[in-house]
Parts: sequence; structure tokens; C-alpha cells
Amino acid sequence: MFGLFKKKSELDQLREQYKKLQKESFELSKTNRSSADKKAAEAEEVFKKIEALKEKEK
Repeated sequence: MFGLFKKKSELDQLREQYKKLQKESFELSKTNRSSADKKAAEAEEVFKKIEALKEKEK
């Protein structure tokens, strides 16, 4: 109940964004390959940010 209003961490937000971009890329790959590649590239950038945050926390 109390976790309902808890703000998500930056890492959690990036993970959600990465997951969303990967899904969009997959859906676009069925119809428009160039757009799918752009979404995959965006997802890769988000993934790099996630890895950087993980390294920073250590």
C-alpha cells in the first residue's frame, strides 16, 4: 500500500524505457525495417546509460 506512491528510481525508469523501445523495435521490424533499426539504436543508448549507472553504484 505504501509503495503505491513511491517514486521510481532512475534505473527503474531506464529499464522500463529500454523494454518499451525493444518492444516497439520488434513490432516495427515486421513492417518497416529502417524504423526498427532506429528504435533498436535508441534502446542501445538507453542500455548504455543503464550500464553506466550500475558501474557508478559499485
